[in-house]
Amino acid sequence: MKIHLIAIGGSAMHNMALALHHKGYAISGSDDAIFSPSKDRLEKYGLLPSEMGWFPEKITKNLDAIILGMHARIDNPELEKAKELNIPIFSYPEYIFEQCKNKKRIVIGGSHGKTSITAMILHVLQNLNIDCDYMVGAQLKGFDTMVKLTHDAPIIILEGDEYLSSPIDRRPKFHLYQPHIAVLSGIAWDHINVFPTFEMYVEQFRIFKNMVKDTLIYCSEDGELNKLAQEDTNCKLIPYSTPEHKINDGVTSVEGMALLIFGNHNLQNLNAAKLVCNELGVSDKDFYKQIATFKGASNRLELVKKTKTSAIYKDFAHSPSKLKATSSAMKKQFKNRKLVACMELHTFSSLNEEYLKQYKGCMDEPDTAIVYFSPETIVHKKLEPITKIQVKNAFGRGDLLVFTDSKKLEDYLKSLNWENQNLLMMSSGTFEGMKLENLIK
Repeated sequence: MKIHLIAIGGSAMHNMALALHHKGYAISGSDDAIFSPSKDRLEKYGLLPSEMGWFPEKITKNLDAIILGMHARIDNPELEKAKELNIPIFSYPEYIFEQCKNKKRIVIGGSHGKTSITAMILHVLQNLNIDCDYMVGAQLKGFDTMVKLTHDAPIIILEGDEYLSSPIDRRPKFHLYQPHIAVLSGIAWDHINVFPTFEMYVEQFRIFKNMVKDTLIYCSEDGELNKLAQEDTNCKLIPYSTPEHKINDGVTSVEGMALLIFGNHNLQNLNAAKLVCNELGVSDKDFYKQIATFKGASNRLELVKKTKTSAIYKDFAHSPSKLKATSSAMKKQFKNRKLVACMELHTFSSLNEEYLKQYKGCMDEPDTAIVYFSPETIVHKKLEPITKIQVKNAFGRGDLLVFTDSKKLEDYLKSLNWENQNLLMMSSGTFEGMKLENLIK
């Protein structure tokens, strides 16, 4: 098979290229810019384009398929040439489905927790030598790629994102996978540039729920999911919630098994992963034995650095519900330490003046609460400017600190006394490339 990937340098797309290369396919690709680690990984396997840009002359009839990444524009010249030649064009999720039509498909959906639940399942299955293909939204320790596609694996574990599939396919990705077993972790309004009302957003999850063939595992602590569960459905429903647990000396344990993860959201994710593994024939005993060594997915309440009296954690949190849950988890886990929590407004939704109102009260629990946003990011995303006062009013906390200069934020954090005080940095961005490990001494 000869496959060409338009926008091969993306986080997901370059992993797809690597997976298909490992499967024995002939892979080519193009992009207008590729950065590390994508660049290094593509170069390692001889898949890095020799020059950057779009080259329609490379699109010929001997190609079996085109995979179109979200980064490509709708008027991409290579895409136009592929249409002229009637070469089959797939979005990323479409081609994933094409590769797993004959496998049992397990899809993990929800506004938050998708990556963590998927990572937990994969960790357990790998440790138990249970063969599976997969697609996950973060690089996991012990896994070479974020995508694995083989001829032989009987099952595939898929992280199911509700965002659009490609520039020419406006369907949510998780609508394309047709799951046998599915998880829904929760619904918290996001992607308002695509789903401008909460009702439109919820409808995408309703459609997904109605596609599930056999079993839907859902978080019963989520009000919207409970409403969906009460509607007519053709599959078996299995609810889950936060398991009973104990916290001693900063360590959380479940069923007498000490864990390396903590927080109610992570414990809910653990329960979801356990139920999926149960459906795949894994006993509770085997599950808990393996999950005890799970350190968490990258950027998901991840320990950056610790000293005797302090620690820095980072989290891919940006939605109001996740900010609240992650801050609460830190306070609960480290009861004898104060918490400085800093979040970056970085997504299209979070930088929208109207959506900002959703953040009211979500940063009330930390002892010190900080919000950072970059005016340059707002310009780049072509959004209306917002002010520090708007942000402060939206969060509804009088002592909220708001920064728009990352260097001033860094200097402020370095100036604090970190004796018995933790730092939590939350963002889907990078705080303008700030070196988090340097913030505490």
